[in-house]
Amino acid sequence: MTIRVLFFGVVKDLVGRPNDTLVVSEGARVEEVLALYLKQTPRLRSLLPSLAFSVNQEYASADRVLADEDELGLLPPVSGGVADPSGEDKIRIVREPITPQVVVAKLKCPEHGAVVVFEGIVRHNSRGRRTLRLDYEAYEPMAQKQMETLAEQARTRFGVSGVSIVHRLGCLQVGETSVLVAVASSHRAAAFDACRWIIDTLKKTVPIWKKEHFEDGAVWAEGEPCPKEMHRHSGIATKEPHLT
Repeated sequence: MTIRVLFFGVVKDLVGRPNDTLVVSEGARVEEVLALYLKQTPRLRSLLPSLAFSVNQEYASADRVLADEDELGLLPPVSGGVADPSGEDKIRIVREPITPQVVVAKLKCPEHGAVVVFEGIVRHNSRGRRTLRLDYEAYEPMAQKQMETLAEQARTRFGVSGVSIVHRLGCLQVGETSVLVAVASSHRAAAFDACRWIIDTLKKTVPIWKKEHFEDGAVWAEGEPCPKEMHRHSGIATKEPHLT
């Protein structure tokens, strides 16, 4: 049978490619495929304590039996983000497609009675023009910190216990997810309120910019204005500087 193996982050760098197609025996397990790559790339052994696996975009154990055409991911620890003591917060800026089901699965636990999700998707039109694609770019260190702050503020302000914010950068096609906000709480009301507040605030305060590509050209989206309290430049003189 044939499976597809995907590599991410440092695993991709060590292996030297983003993916493989393998022919394996019937009943092969994840751990057997892993053993193959450990033999080919011994430096992967240093990642074993923190390496995770996914099968068809869902987390899986090493003894998971694979089926024909399965997609196996070798996943290093995710980068970025601040976490509460239970490790539920995952705040990330990514360039690969966002998989909502994986993000939501990490938030679910017996203490949570609700998980509310907002998924921003690239639509096929803007201001009456057909959209071909979008390009997102960011001031990444600042954007990461701002998103982490939003998660912390949401927990304090609304009393929610788990927050995930994932924003994608780079070129996105129509129908792809650009941003995902997921909030977990004991009760649905707090989760709804926090999720709405996070995405509304993110759109105004986090330094991420969007360029819209149309059939007749491209423009940077104007976006939403920053809150008035963030206009710290208002007292600066508008006179042109004297050049010597």
